[in-house]
Amino acid sequence: MKKFLLQLFIFLAPLVLLAFVADRYINRTLKTSKTGDYAVWNDILDGKVNSEIVIYGSSRAWLQMNPRIIEDSTGKDAYNLGIDGHNFYMQYLRHDLLLRYNKPPGTIILSLDNFTFDKKKDLYNPEQFLPYLDNKEILDATKTYFGFDFYDYKLPLIRYAGQQDALKNALKIMIKPSLNNIDRYKGYSGQDLSWNNDLDRAMAVQKKYVQHFDSATIRLFDQFLREARATKTEIIMVYSPEYIGGQQFVSNRKEVFAIYDSFARKYQIPFFDYSKDSMCLDKDFFYNSQHLNSNGANVFTRKMIRDIKAYREQKLQSNGIYKIARPEQGN
Repeated sequence: MKKFLLQLFIFLAPLVLLAFVADRYINRTLKTSKTGDYAVWNDILDGKVNSEIVIYGSSRAWLQMNPRIIEDSTGKDAYNLGIDGHNFYMQYLRHDLLLRYNKPPGTIILSLDNFTFDKKKDLYNPEQFLPYLDNKEILDATKTYFGFDFYDYKLPLIRYAGQQDALKNALKIMIKPSLNNIDRYKGYSGQDLSWNNDLDRAMAVQKKYVQHFDSATIRLFDQFLREARATKTEIIMVYSPEYIGGQQFVSNRKEVFAIYDSFARKYQIPFFDYSKDSMCLDKDFFYNSQHLNSNGANVFTRKMIRDIKAYREQKLQSNGIYKIARPEQGN
């Protein structure tokens, strides 16, 4: 028996060592990636964001708020930290890491949507977290979802089983680093797309959708606003244009907006609601009911910055008296 165990150890030891080396090398390679979510996580963890204006939110942030236009309009550096498919819980993780590794922003544009307080059970797009599970904050956050299991966290290389896109990305960087090119501008990626049938397909499954709320996420949102007030960080809440048909799909929208309004009043911060803007009536600005295309994103970003400037001027003229900002309708 001892001889068998010794032979087994001699056989397995090189494989385990190889797995550790390969796992570490893939992680290190992806931490140099300049594409997709890897690029954003790398910029955060490497301390390369360091922007005066930072955008938080979901896909309705990173697809719809163009930092280049914000920079041109304000003369200040801007970065878009929108994270696809995740609610405020994961958005706050990025915020926490941003403060840990970068200088704090002066202004946070907080993109809101129907799902801001709806924390899903499953970990959306788990691939983006693969190289960063050695970071305690990221590890702890992913453990609150169904996605990775014990072996993914504890055993080398297991987490990459079946993750073909991640492995292809790493292999591409290893073999031909010249192909490791930036595909977003400071986290932003406009979509040059025309209207599709996503809304029709969703309504074919169910006529109305009832939005759910996660109480822990709502408490975290409140904590975030308290922290921002304590550090004198300017918070600007924004609900970007949403196609009118998509608005009608959610049956309890009034409840969603009542929560946003209550936070705006409690912390005396502006809430720019574009859900009644004329853009919401024009499919040419959208590629589905929730997301603007690149042209719509550019039109909206210019409109948003103009309205923020007008709000700030009004606030100065009124000696700082708080008023919820409601943007003018039209383009």
